[in-house]
Amino acid sequence: MGIGSILLEIFIPVTELLLPIIPGETFPYFFGKQINGNPVEIFQRSLFATIIITFTACLLGPFLMMRNLSLIGDGLAHVSFGGVAIGLVVGAADPLWYALSFSILAAILIYELQSREILTGDASIAIFLTGFLALGLVVLQIWGGGITSDIHGYLFGNILLVSEKNLEMITIICLISLVSILPLQKGLLASSIDPLAARVQGIPIWHVGLLFSIVTAAVVVSMVKVVGALLVTALLVTPAATGRLVGHSYRSCMIWTQFFGFSSVLIGLYLSSEMDTGNGAMIALVAAIIFAIVGILKTTINLIIIKNDN
Repeated sequence: MGIGSILLEIFIPVTELLLPIIPGETFPYFFGKQINGNPVEIFQRSLFATIIITFTACLLGPFLMMRNLSLIGDGLAHVSFGGVAIGLVVGAADPLWYALSFSILAAILIYELQSREILTGDASIAIFLTGFLALGLVVLQIWGGGITSDIHGYLFGNILLVSEKNLEMITIICLISLVSILPLQKGLLASSIDPLAARVQGIPIWHVGLLFSIVTAAVVVSMVKVVGALLVTALLVTPAATGRLVGHSYRSCMIWTQFFGFSSVLIGLYLSSEMDTGNGAMIALVAAIIFAIVGILKTTINLIIIKNDN
């Protein structure tokens, strides 16, 4: 039994306590609703994977915005799709390992190109994004039989396709990411706000930035099963952008990002399961709607305050 299965066994009793207050007909299956006297483990496994991914992604999101790398999630997700395509064509047992290798390599190259001022971050991301997406599509069209239902799941996400092996991979990636990033928060924050001052203070900003890029690449790959390669930004950046509208400090921004991230996921899962739509698309749509609502409310409140001051 792997670490993912062990944590899942701890997670299931907690979610089952919430079952009496969970609305809907299909959504309660994620919290332990039974069929013929037995809970549906695939739903519970999917919810657990989504929860740990959301927490980890929302931890990285604010740093990506501070470092002006909001699009790197999208870029690395498209790179991972190229890895998935090659993995499927060669008959890999789990194509996500190919996606992980490709994404980490791309993250290192993007960081080097940017840190050495060979290309700007946006330019290097755009090149890798289009190049690897095109590679994946060409490989699939020539050797892989085109865009099948499996490929559709990798593109747009389907959490019900999270297998036990996927869960182990996702859990390990998220745990390693948390262990790597949490102790480095102060150095990462300092190097994101003012790299020159951070260097003067003795913070190894090159090593911190490289580690952050690798962790981001790994987390992006873990998100592919949940929201899909085309919708990764929905969890990686949108909640962070919403949290930035409300939060007035680093800590409050982090807390609000987590709140909006989990709100987007839970509402998105509820709506997608009850309306029979794609999980990833609905989560992305809900995250965008929440951002719009918060943005409108903040703008309205600011206008009222300015008017009263005048």
